[in-house]
Amino acid sequence: MPRWSVRQEQAEVSRLAWAFVFSLALHLAVFGGYRTGQKLHLWQNLHWPAWLQPPRALTELIRKKEKPPPARTQEPPLIFVNVSPAQATAEPPKTARYYSDKNAHAANPDADKITDVPRITGRQTQVPRTEDIPRPKFVPLQPAPAAQTPQEAQPEVRPKPADTPGDLVLAKPSPTPRLTDGDAATAQPARPRTLREARARLAEPRAAGEMMKQEGGVSRRHAIASLDTRATPFGAYDAALVAAISQRWYTLLDQREYASDRRGKVVLQFRLHHNGRVTDMTVAENTVGEVLGLLCQKAVLDPAPFASWPSDMRRTLGDTRNIQFTFYYN
Repeated sequence: MPRWSVRQEQAEVSRLAWAFVFSLALHLAVFGGYRTGQKLHLWQNLHWPAWLQPPRALTELIRKKEKPPPARTQEPPLIFVNVSPAQATAEPPKTARYYSDKNAHAANPDADKITDVPRITGRQTQVPRTEDIPRPKFVPLQPAPAAQTPQEAQPEVRPKPADTPGDLVLAKPSPTPRLTDGDAATAQPARPRTLREARARLAEPRAAGEMMKQEGGVSRRHAIASLDTRATPFGAYDAALVAAISQRWYTLLDQREYASDRRGKVVLQFRLHHNGRVTDMTVAENTVGEVLGLLCQKAVLDPAPFASWPSDMRRTLGDTRNIQFTFYYN
């Protein structure tokens, strides 16, 4: 082979090597600049020319696909529980499964572990209740006493005045002045004489029942166990509604001399109107028989119509609401 051809091949190999080195350096420079721009957020803030930007319709389609799902709003509590003034708190809990006319935070007198629910030492497990409220004693209706004939009015004997006429003496006011007809209308009620009488006047309508049994424990300590409960504009109305229906149900059971011979529950669903009327009642579940189911329906229909809704309650709920009421026979 001629000498000049060998030299020519060596020169071509050298040029190829330099081209490879130059290409590798260029690729490393481009990749390093791209990574550096990502770390310094240069590409996000860079305004590309219009001819380099993607079509607008395609950009909006990509944004719609990448739009995060809307945050789930907290569901309102649907189960009513009674909250006494001793359990009430000013601030509502962050999450609550129950509602009432007052706010309450989960608490228990003592607990050997920390969980999401308080420890409550009751006996029943069907109805959420944190206190034992005894049933009022049933008193059967008695016949009215016979009207007595009024006795003949006898003339009032007035004592003679001790002071003789002409003496200028100021008389002492009577310690118990007599009220006229006009004063009786504006007279203030007598103040309670005992603590029991004061508590009876401050008593709120609460349905009778036994405290629930629930295992658990929370860090908050209180002498009375309580659940996470949120106050609502219709909590006070529902407290009176539950108390009225429960009282009527207990009265019907006492009149029938119910001896706990059947166990089960009755679930009623009805529509309550803003003026207190009850319509569209249906029996969703009945495991105790037709007779005891009819007593539950009478417990709702007999006190109706209930009181009209307050303005705040009507603004929140509208004109009607669907209610589910459960009666337990134990």
